[in-house]
Formats: sequence, structure tokens, C-alpha cells
Amino acid sequence: MAFNDFFAGEIATELLKQLLSISRKSCLCKSSADNLITSIEELLPIINEIKYSGVELSAIRQSQLDRFSETLRGGLELARKVLASGRWNVYKNLQLARKMERLEKQVSRFVSGPMQAHLLADVHHMRFETMERFDRLEGRLEQRLNSMKIGAGGWVEEAVKRMEVEEEASLGIFNGVGLDLGKSKVKKMIIGRDDLNVVGICGIGGSGKTTLANEICRDDQVRSYFNNRILFLTVSQSPDLQQLRARIWGFLTGNEAMGYTNNLFVPQGKLQCEWGSGPRTLVVLDDVWSLSALEQLIFRIPTYKTLVVSRFKFPTPVVNEVYNVELLREDESLSLFCHSAFGQKWIPPTANETLVKQIVHECKGLPLALKVIGASLRDQPEMYWASAKKRLLRGEPICESHENKLLERMAISVEYLNKKVKECFLDLGSFPEDKKIPLDVLINMWVEIHDIDEEEAFAILVELSDKNLLTLVKDPRVGDAYSSYYEICVTQHDVLRDLALHLSNQGDVNERKRLLMPRRDTELPREWERNTDQPFNAQIVSVHTGEMREMDWFRMEFPKVEVLILNFSSNEYFLPPFIDDMPKLRALIVINYGTNEAILENFSVLTNLANLRSLWLEKTWVPQLTNPTVHMKNLRKLSMVLCKVNNSFNPSVIDLPLIFPRLSELIIDHCHDLIKLPSSICEVNSLQNLSITNCHRLCELPADLGMLKKLQVLRLYACPELKMLPPRIGELIGLKYLDISQCFNLRCLPGEIVRLASLEKIDMRECSQIVSLPPRTALSNMKSLRRIICDDEVSWQWRYLEKTNPNLHVQVAEKCYSLDWLDG
Repeated sequence: MAFNDFFAGEIATELLKQLLSISRKSCLCKSSADNLITSIEELLPIINEIKYSGVELSAIRQSQLDRFSETLRGGLELARKVLASGRWNVYKNLQLARKMERLEKQVSRFVSGPMQAHLLADVHHMRFETMERFDRLEGRLEQRLNSMKIGAGGWVEEAVKRMEVEEEASLGIFNGVGLDLGKSKVKKMIIGRDDLNVVGICGIGGSGKTTLANEICRDDQVRSYFNNRILFLTVSQSPDLQQLRARIWGFLTGNEAMGYTNNLFVPQGKLQCEWGSGPRTLVVLDDVWSLSALEQLIFRIPTYKTLVVSRFKFPTPVVNEVYNVELLREDESLSLFCHSAFGQKWIPPTANETLVKQIVHECKGLPLALKVIGASLRDQPEMYWASAKKRLLRGEPICESHENKLLERMAISVEYLNKKVKECFLDLGSFPEDKKIPLDVLINMWVEIHDIDEEEAFAILVELSDKNLLTLVKDPRVGDAYSSYYEICVTQHDVLRDLALHLSNQGDVNERKRLLMPRRDTELPREWERNTDQPFNAQIVSVHTGEMREMDWFRMEFPKVEVLILNFSSNEYFLPPFIDDMPKLRALIVINYGTNEAILENFSVLTNLANLRSLWLEKTWVPQLTNPTVHMKNLRKLSMVLCKVNNSFNPSVIDLPLIFPRLSELIIDHCHDLIKLPSSICEVNSLQNLSITNCHRLCELPADLGMLKKLQVLRLYACPELKMLPPRIGELIGLKYLDISQCFNLRCLPGEIVRLASLEKIDMRECSQIVSLPPRTALSNMKSLRRIICDDEVSWQWRYLEKTNPNLHVQVAEKCYSLDWLDG
């Protein structure tokens, strides 16, 4: 198969060109051609989104697209025959016209049928898997943090918006001679030199390499040159090379599902093979740490270019040409520092100009150091600045490397944090590099180990964000551009993570408060093994490995551990036996970064954890929860994300109230094999929050759901197979928030819903089957309702209540069927 044949979208593009020619030249086929042009123009954006977004499709959907691709391929051949047919051959032209009409009907049925809606759901769902997991926040935030105005439209969202504004402003300052010069030089390498296949951006940590690479990707000239075929991947110190190679190959061939899920299709070895020409493509490999990893990720294709971003300069045969990032000039450094410290580009009259310039000089032109140190000094008195200057001047680096000096400089800004905020900053080193940290995981961990409530945890989060020590990332829910709540996660610059690790890893290994693996390795650190004769006094332990078997663990004692984070990438994982020696463990976080769900072995070890309050499982097979083997009497929160759960919820053997007698929050997200909840869940009297989202096969809720008298939040977002809510839902006397958005097949709101006297908010957007509501007189009894989010078709029925309930606000969800949101 030729290289171009991989790019299925090119068939539709070529067919469109042929149809335009037919429309101009052929009278008999003009009508069909015009209709086909309209249909294919509607279809092309969908095809292109699937091509370029890294989407993994289900087998059924992939089969449908394959068949339709063949239809388009046949249509292309038919269009060429129409153009080649002479006008004198009337009989042949009539035959071709009838075939064109049939083709028109086939394409029209495909476009106008349910395919777009299904594609939207599938693209939404699979984009979630290829990105990182996000957390659902608004219901919990509105309920628990209302006193501090945190949540949708509140403090955290405002902090995120402020971060975005400040990033844009600081980029404008940074966009001086240094960045402009860098952009110009790198652009010449990637769009002006056909002889360069692999080019690089090199510089120390914090010098703005990734900022420059992102600017290159956003540049209109670059995007036009590569026809928007640009893929940005972060490699990091602990790369999953197999997965990265599959992502790149899938992107190159236009068949992301094939490349991502089946590595047999990816050429083996170092991928230094020669292929035929294809569309111009740019792949950016950010944060590359080793030559061996880089060689595995390079394809030698004439129209394919690789931009390598690294702290290291690689040999010329591998990276043909490199741009070394230049540090900021004195005037640029001053502007960036002042923006971070004073919110303006210049030194204010009230500030000590000499002192400011001395501190700027010590930052040595490094953008990250200027931003972090500037933010740490913002609104502080002059004596505070003077003290910081002295610390910077006498700071003695660990060694003479420029990067270690940067760590020592930025450590000054952490030293000035109050003790609790500093501890929370240091906790961030527990998570893998270049990964988004779910806000839910982070806040829950802080609550458990720092004796704070969620309000204070969010306040600390915002303070760290304001000081540029972490970045809040806000994305509208993938696939749900109109969501009433935001997915929020946290990211951290590599150098700041290095700083947290550097400060955490000081002192004797047995006495450290945090026992952390800085990067993924095949085994536990030798330093840990050498010190197993004494107990480890860590409060947090973070392990980052590949597959672990029983024999790979050695015995360790952890009498004080309260949080255990297990990061891994494999299909099988044996939970560490030393969990038995963690009597104080309160939070266990198990995250698999591999392609497939991992089988967990030794799950019964959790039974002995009397103090375990929070369990987060991600991309694993959840073992069967049988009463004799699992009993977590103090577990308050159970989160299962991207997991296989159906076997664990076998109704015949599971007794949830016996296993989880104190469970207050159950989160099941993107668990695609969940079909039915066990009826015993209705007997978990302590349950306050039930969140089942993006479970596309869930078709039924327990009939006795109304038994959950303490339930306050019921979230059933994006469960398209769910057709009805149980009538006893009206017995949920404590329910305050109901989310049924994107439950496309939900047919009605049961009349019993009017009995929910405590209900404050309903989100029912994109519930197209619900066209009528319970009687107005009955709805008017819902005095607690404050907000309704719905589609325009039913909004007028809700607006009647606004007249009798002045506190009620009906929000109409914006109608939008575009897939443009996938560009993000």
C-alpha cells in the first residue's frame, strides 16, 4: 500500500475536487454532484478531526468508517469516469447519472443519520483516554465550598482565568528579541530547509524551550505550511517508547486507532527506514532526555520533520541542526520580573530600584527564575526583599552546573512560604514528571495528611498558583463544550518538580518525610534496599515502575506512612506486600499509565488497612469484591477511572454495605463495561455522592435507589444507554444536585422528581429525548431549585417556574454541533 493510501481523508478531499469539476461540466450529473458536494463538505471536518486528534475508535465504529471509506473510494472512481465520458455517449452518461444518484443517497444517509452523534460521543470518549484523566468538580465544590465562593464561577475558576491572562501577558513580555529571534531561526530550519529532517531546540531547564516550541506550533505560517498536521508529544525522563512510537506512526499514517492500539503495525527497530512521500507533517518531541529514546522516535520520511526539544545537545547525525535558546537580555529580564512582582513592565516609583535590579541580576536571564522569584516577592515589604537578595547572593550551589544554581535560587522563594503551604508544594514531587495531576487526587491527599479541610486546601492551591509554583489547567470537559463545571488539573514545570525532589530528598533516607522515586525505573532504588534493616519514617511514599511481580518487592517497614502512590505502566501489577506494614495508611492512589487496563494481584492486602479512607484506581481491572476477601470498614471515598469493573460488581456475590460500611463518595468514570449497578448499593446508607460518568453501556439503575436518604449529589453524565430514572428517585430527600446531561436516550423526567424538596440544581443539557416535563403545578412545589441548565426545546417549560420562584435561573445550553472544540 502506498504511503498516501493511509490518509483516508485525502479520498474525500480528492472526491470533492472531482465533484466540483462535474458540477461545472456535466448537466446530467450536476444536481447529484452539487448535493454530494454539500454532504462531503459537512463530512470532511469530521474525517479530519478523526485523522488528526489521536482518536481511538471502537471496532464497530471503525468498521463503519472503513465501509464508508470504501464508498468514497468507489465514488472517486465514478467521478473520474463521469469526467472522462464524452458528451456524445448519452446512454453511458445516463447510466453514470443513475450511479451518481445512488452514491448521493448513500452519502446523504450516512451524514444525516445518527453517525455524527455517535462519532461525537466516541471522539469525546477516546480523546479522554489518550489525554490524561480529569475530575468532576462542580457538584462537590458548590455543596462544600459555597462559603468561600469556590467552584463554578468562583475562586478556583477565577484563579485559573487569572493564570491564563498572566501567562498571555508574560508571553507578550517574553516575546522580545530573544523569542522573536528564536522563532525566526527555528522556522527557517523547519520550513525553509528541505534537507533538514530532524532539528532541535536546546537550553537549560527554565530557559523557555517549551514556550518557544509552543509558539512555533501556534505560528500561522508554520501551521499553513504543514496544513495543521502538527503533533506535540512530551517524552520525559521515563518515556513509554512503545506507546509514543505507536502514537507517532498512527498520526503519520492517518490511522491513529491502528497505530495507538496495535503495535504490530508499527515498524520495529529505530524507525530509521525510508518511506515514500506523504503530506507534510511536523512532530514535536518535548523534554527528550536520552539519545537512545530519541532514535526510537524518528522516522526518515522526506516530508516528515521532527522538532526535538531538550536540555541536551544531541549528535549532528541524529539532530541535523540545533538552535540554542538565548537567555533574556537585561531589559527583557527586568520587564518579566516586574510583571511577576508588580503586575507591570517597569519598576514602580515606590520600589527600591537598586534592590530590584540586584535581584533581577541574580536570576541570570532565566525566565522561570524571574517569574517564580518575582511572584514570591510580590506585595512584600522592602526588608523582605533585602533578605531575599542576601540569600540569593550567598547561595552556594550543590555543584557548579548552571541548572543546580537555578534550583538554589528558586529554593529561596519556597523558603518564604508558610510551613503548611511549603509542605503542599513539596508533595507535588510525588507525581510523575510531565503528567497532569487530577485536582481531586491532590486535594484529597492534602486533606488526609495535613489536617486541613477542603476550603483550606483550595486556598493553598490558589496561593501556589499565584506564586507560579504550579499551573492550574482548565479544559472544558472533552466532548462537552457547554458543561456547567470545569475539569481542573495541575501541572508543574520540570525544574519546579526537580526543586521539590531536591528539597525532599535531603538527609538520611530512613528519616525523610517523603520517600520518592524521581523517575520510572525497572526496580526499586538500591538506596532503599540497603536501608531495609531500619524502619522508614516517611509520611508519603511514591513508587514509579513498570510491571512488578511478587519477587520484585523487598520487605520494608513504614510505621508512619499515610499516603502511598503507585505509578506504573504494565498489564499486570502485584501490589506491594509491605502495605501490610503501613498501619496508618489513609490514602492509596494506584495509577496505570499503560495502554491497557492492568490486572491487580494481591488485592486482599488492602483488607488489613483499618485506617484507609480513600482509594483511587485508574486503568486497572478491579478485582471481584467478595465479602470474605475484602472489607474496608473505614473507606470513605472510592474512585474508579478507566477501569474494568463489571466482574467486581457481580450482584450475586457482592454486599456493598458490608464491604464499605462508611462509604460516602463513589466515583465511576469511563468504565465502559459497567452495564448495571448492584442493587446492594442502595443499602449503603452513608453514601452522599454517587458519580457515574462516561459509562457508555450503563443501561439501568437500581429500582431502590430512593433508599439512599443521605445522597446529596447524583451525577449520571454521558451515559447514553440509560433510558429511564427509577421512579423511587423521588425518595432522595437529601438530593441537592442532579446531572443527567448527555444522556441522549433518557426519555423523560419521572413525575416523582417533584418530590425532591432539597434539589437545588439540575443539569439536563443534550437530553434530546426529553421534550416534556411533569405538570407545572407539581414543579412549582420544588421551592429549593436555584438553577436549571437545559436545551432550548424544554426551557420554556422551566421558565414558567421563574415567575413563581424569583431565585431560580434557567440557563439555555448553547446549540453547537461543530467538532471545532477538538482542535484544542
